[in-house]
Amino acid sequence: MKADTITKDFISDASVFADVFNYYIYGGEQVIAPEQLKERDPVEIAIPYGTDEVSVPVQRFRDKQNLCTIMTDGELEYVLFGAEAQAEIQYAMPVKNNLYDALDYAGQVEEAAKSHRKAMKQKKAQKDKDVAGKGDAVLQKGSRGGEFLSGFWKEDRLIPSLTVTVYFGHQEWDGPLSLFDMIQVKDKRVLSCLDNYRIHLIAPAQMEDSEIMKLQSNLREVLLFIKYSKDKDNLNRILESGKVRFGELERRAVDVIQVITGMGLKYDESEVKVDMCQAIAEMRAEERQLGREEGRQEMSSAIAEMRAEERQLGREE
Repeated sequence: MKADTITKDFISDASVFADVFNYYIYGGEQVIAPEQLKERDPVEIAIPYGTDEVSVPVQRFRDKQNLCTIMTDGELEYVLFGAEAQAEIQYAMPVKNNLYDALDYAGQVEEAAKSHRKAMKQKKAQKDKDVAGKGDAVLQKGSRGGEFLSGFWKEDRLIPSLTVTVYFGHQEWDGPLSLFDMIQVKDKRVLSCLDNYRIHLIAPAQMEDSEIMKLQSNLREVLLFIKYSKDKDNLNRILESGKVRFGELERRAVDVIQVITGMGLKYDESEVKVDMCQAIAEMRAEERQLGREEGRQEMSSAIAEMRAEERQLGREE
């Protein structure tokens, strides 16, 4: 499977998804429960607005490669990017995320307009005088200038959209963290008139271990492992200190580690959980065995070359 498919599958798990936003918004406090979340299709989402509670789907232009996951608890729309979906650092991320958020709000306004138009048609079609009277009131309300032009009524409110990017890379993120990081403006007066946009980023190389430990799902082990994947001593340290959790790590998390680090871990892909400590030990034992075999082959080749050279010298004499 491709790396982006594996990371997308991993972050789409409700427990991992909720964990990211509990960490980022609430500092690790378990406020968002996985069972509260309902996944939304990044391409087509229907959200109820106003008091008529009529929802109409609208096309989205979020991520053409479908690498983001969107969920909602009815009060907030959470957008999560798994950045092996950005394995290579995305140097235009502030613009990209800003565009997604803007399109989301624009889509909500369009959904509100469709919702109101549909509600008015339904109420107008009703024959009951009392219901028809309410329908007329709705039509009168919706006919006001600003509301009629925008389709967004005065009482309507948008659902906040928060986008977080998880960067699954062992190196530090050296890309821009805000729109201003991408803009070259010499006159500060001009800059003061512009609105900045900051990305919300989780990057293991730039996190203290104590911060990563605030995560409660197996994303904790994934980020710790990736952070120290090129540092054998620290990798041994975190495996030893977390051997209980690493000893029964969900295979989906191990798949992410495998595809991101390329370490060649050996484990049964049919298993639900994997003992990472054992997988590492077996991998290292195999590497040592291969090293010994290569050493023997090199020695045999050297001896053969030496003997051939001796025979050649004997013939010349």
